Amino acid sequence: MFQLNHSLKRRSNMSQTSANEPLPVIWAISGYRLTDVFRQVAPELDGRASVSIIHRGYEEALAEIERRSERHHCDVIVAAGSHGAYLRRNLPHPVALVKVGGSDLLAALCKARQLSDRIAILMLKRIPPEIQRFADLFFLPLVLRSYETSEEARHCLRQLASEGIQVVVGPGQVADLADEAGLTGVLVYSAESVRAAFDDAIEMATAQRAEKSRRTQLDSILYHLGDGVIAVNMDARIVMANPAAEQLTGKSVRTTLGKPLRDVLPALQLGHVLATGKAELGAVEELAGKSIVVDRVPLFDEGKQTGAILALHGSSRLELAVSKLRAHTHRRSQVARYRLDDVVSASPAMQHVIAQCKVFAQHSDAGILIYGESGTGKELLAQGIHNASRRARHPFIAINCGAFTETLLESELFGYDEGAFTGARKQGKAGLFEAANDGTLFLDEIGEMPLPLQTRLLRALQEKEIMRVGSVDALPVNVRVVAATHRDLASMVAGGLFREDLYYRLNILRVDVPPLRERREDIEVLVRKLVPAALARTGLEALCPDVLKTVQPVMQNYGWPGNVRELENAVERLTMICLATGRAVKPFEMSEALDPAASRAHGPGVRPAPPANAPLPKRRARISPEDMERMLVDCQGDHQEAARRLGVSRTTLWRWRTRG
Repeated sequence: MFQLNHSLKRRSNMSQTSANEPLPVIWAISGYRLTDVFRQVAPELDGRASVSIIHRGYEEALAEIERRSERHHCDVIVAAGSHGAYLRRNLPHPVALVKVGGSDLLAALCKARQLSDRIAILMLKRIPPEIQRFADLFFLPLVLRSYETSEEARHCLRQLASEGIQVVVGPGQVADLADEAGLTGVLVYSAESVRAAFDDAIEMATAQRAEKSRRTQLDSILYHLGDGVIAVNMDARIVMANPAAEQLTGKSVRTTLGKPLRDVLPALQLGHVLATGKAELGAVEELAGKSIVVDRVPLFDEGKQTGAILALHGSSRLELAVSKLRAHTHRRSQVARYRLDDVVSASPAMQHVIAQCKVFAQHSDAGILIYGESGTGKELLAQGIHNASRRARHPFIAINCGAFTETLLESELFGYDEGAFTGARKQGKAGLFEAANDGTLFLDEIGEMPLPLQTRLLRALQEKEIMRVGSVDALPVNVRVVAATHRDLASMVAGGLFREDLYYRLNILRVDVPPLRERREDIEVLVRKLVPAALARTGLEALCPDVLKTVQPVMQNYGWPGNVRELENAVERLTMICLATGRAVKPFEMSEALDPAASRAHGPGVRPAPPANAPLPKRRARISPEDMERMLVDCQGDHQEAARRLGVSRTTLWRWRTRG
């Protein structure tokens, strides 16, 4: 009962899952009385499968199937016994076999016992051992025989008749031949076994259709794939290729399926992928006069290697991909990463600058000119202004005007049309003004812009439109320009090196960034921020307290001519010193971190002269004992470092202290 309920449940589930798909087409074929059972069960499959019953056997069945296949499609064939085995050997269709179960045999024997007690069982090839055990267990006087061919079955039946057997249980052919021999044939197959065979056929059809759909999708993907794909089996014979492979190799590879790869494409090497089962990526091969990048990848099925796939990448496609990747990277660079709150502003001077920038960003759309020495963070402020403005959702584009020649800078800023000059892209190129439309364009080192280009920039700012190089069409642009320089533009205007009208167009709003030496409060904050971060990157967090104790007073009193950029470099150098020595940096090593060039020039152990803005005057006559003692406290008792800061030798410092 459990098996019957399970079978019914399985058929119910299959009906539900296949309701929206075309019904599987099943041909049930038998040349014997099994046909009657097929006809009995077939109506039960309405809505689940389309069943056709063919009453033919062996050669006649093959001929009928061939004739029908010319006009009709068949998913699965259902047959039984030797007839089913014969069809399976000679047909491309999948064949579901009707199998004999224990209940089938028991029902057939009960029916035979009602007819006679002289019973034989005649089965194809062999008698299952469980039948003999069944006969012994119930003391049934059964004669058990097997056969291989139809003639052998007829011979067995004649022999059984001569032995007094009256009823023969067997498959359809045996049952029919028994009737012909004057015996009574009982069919061993039951309606339930036929139902189970139909269930198997429906599952096979469903799986076959799913596999066909998957293959169709895969073939479609491979057909439209721009990269070439060639698959080989373990004998290195071609089993699949796509059109792109033919274009790249110049060979009709798809017409050579089954042939060895070396015969079709001698220049295309398989490497060791079949022998080792390991992928080999990035090999470069010369095929059809072109350089092709080849990836060799093993192909596995259920854990067993069945071949390999060669993926062929044309150099032109790779170059295009690299170009697109660069373009994507460029688009990502159009984002301002920093905000005004990210700028260290512990000093009153820098706090004033930040407050000023916030006002300019939020309440005006006019151009801004940022003045400041190199390394003071002018671009950081420009990004912060952009992010604080209503243009924050739009691009932020930055360019260093001193990093390009005049011609190149012009094409970068304004773009160019097709054919504008030799080597120009066929489709032309948009300039940075177009890329920054509705956003902010940051012109760093504006003082380095050549005079002829200043004229074009002035017109773009005045008219709010640009013309590409080689074009006569004006393109409207909506861009806020933030410029920066470390040069005195007013003096350059006086000397004829910078256009006066452009100067006033850029200098509508002005931000003056004080150098680091004028905002000592910021030095301490920067050191406490940069040093721990640098040590953490190298795994030296434990040294942070000792390092800060040593470097903080030295850095606080250093002049920092390179401003914040120099401070960042010094922190990186002292971190490398700690990494090399495995300990915190010592006071006498600070000169190498602050100014390695000066340290090398003076020799080991000798400090460079103090900066021009040292906190104590350099004239010895004005150095008081109090100044010396304060300096020693600042240098944590390091006499050599104190002497360096005071601009005297260590001997002089000792002599002054002993005198007074």
